[in-house]
Amino acid sequence: MICYNCGAALSEKDFCTSCGAEVGMYKKILSLSNRYYNDGLEKARVRDLSGAIVSLKQSIKLNRNNVDAHNLLGLVYYEIGEVVEALGQWTISINVRDTKNIATDYINLIQQNPGRLDGMNLNLHKFNQSLALCYQDSLDYAQIQLKKILLGTPKYLKARQLLALIYIRLEQWDKAKSELDKCIAIDTGNTITLRYIREVDQMLAPEDGFNASRKKEKEKVRVYQSGNETIIQPVNHGENRAISVLLYIAMGILIGIAIALFLILPGKIQEARASSHEELRIVSEQSDAKTATIDELELQISKLQAETERLNEDLKEMAGKDGAVGVSDALMQAATAYVNDPNDIASVAEALELLEVPEGEEETVKSESFKVLYDKLMELDRESLASYYYDLGYSSYRAEEYAEAIPNLRRAYEYDNENGEALFYLGNAYRYNGEEDKAKETYAEVIDNFPDTERASRSETYLAEINNQE
Repeated sequence: MICYNCGAALSEKDFCTSCGAEVGMYKKILSLSNRYYNDGLEKARVRDLSGAIVSLKQSIKLNRNNVDAHNLLGLVYYEIGEVVEALGQWTISINVRDTKNIATDYINLIQQNPGRLDGMNLNLHKFNQSLALCYQDSLDYAQIQLKKILLGTPKYLKARQLLALIYIRLEQWDKAKSELDKCIAIDTGNTITLRYIREVDQMLAPEDGFNASRKKEKEKVRVYQSGNETIIQPVNHGENRAISVLLYIAMGILIGIAIALFLILPGKIQEARASSHEELRIVSEQSDAKTATIDELELQISKLQAETERLNEDLKEMAGKDGAVGVSDALMQAATAYVNDPNDIASVAEALELLEVPEGEEETVKSESFKVLYDKLMELDRESLASYYYDLGYSSYRAEEYAEAIPNLRRAYEYDNENGEALFYLGNAYRYNGEEDKAKETYAEVIDNFPDTERASRSETYLAEINNQE
């Protein structure tokens, strides 16, 4: 512990032996901050993450330079899927102490995997979309979005709580209980989860009946005559006391067995529960993935079938018009391929390539039904198409087959204009293929659309090299 005034090491005294400053209260504040940190650490170890967050925030409030508290709070946020909050805490920690700080490793681990960081940002965007869909009462679409998020980040607590709330809204109590059990496994002390569980348990609890009848035990008696007197005697009166002794011995044995069972069974029961909970968690995650995929595919198939019927009607009207039928046939092939197998992206992509207009030719006039079906197909399959073409283009680029890489990288960026890597590699492919004018245009687009990134910096360097060569 060092003095806040001069930075000298403090002794056990309540004043600084170097500058004489009063440090008694200062020591108590730092000690209390460390106590809150230790409390947060204990709570985090038993997965009371909400309680850990409260204690760690209090520790930081007392000592904003508590690096360990910042790092642990970042880990707790990361565990519940709050990546932005986690990065914020680790950044503050590095600003306090920039050397020998494990927060540097945490940040590097995330930044060295751009795909993972982009996936986290995409999950946050999808969560916000799901929340907006809930406000619009579009609960089916919100369910699909949330299930997609949880497939990649099953410990995203807010997304799982929102999915449970949707199930509660739809009165699907069993599904809500399953999601809330997973929330409790992530954070045992979260008050929102506990409040939802209480509501669900009240709906699932069976109603207790009040029809239990009272039982009265009547003692049997024996009546006989002794002279002129009538004697009334209980049946058990006067029975052999040996029977009672044997009964007591048997009861003692049973009580001993019961006590032994109470001491041994809890551990066995707890072990069996832990094993069953783990198996249930694995089966539940697999079931969630399959359910999400089935729900999404059923919804997509029903919509595409309806759009296909509408497009068939338009095709009948368009028969004989130049070029229209051929373009519509290509779109119909793409839609049919998607309906038959949503995972057959290659067939969908092959059909959609027929819609591309060669340079110098005018685009064929499209009907409203054509535009509606095309937009719907893009809404459902745009991400898969972008990923498919990026993989093809990048593979050709790595193999130095730049002429083959160019069209695929261009299509990848057209389907996903936030994929800066596809645009950057497209510029490189143009440059290595000798198409310097197109390379210059592409590098300029990277600089404009993705400023302050490594790709933009490298594009500026390559653009300057091309200009110097001219």
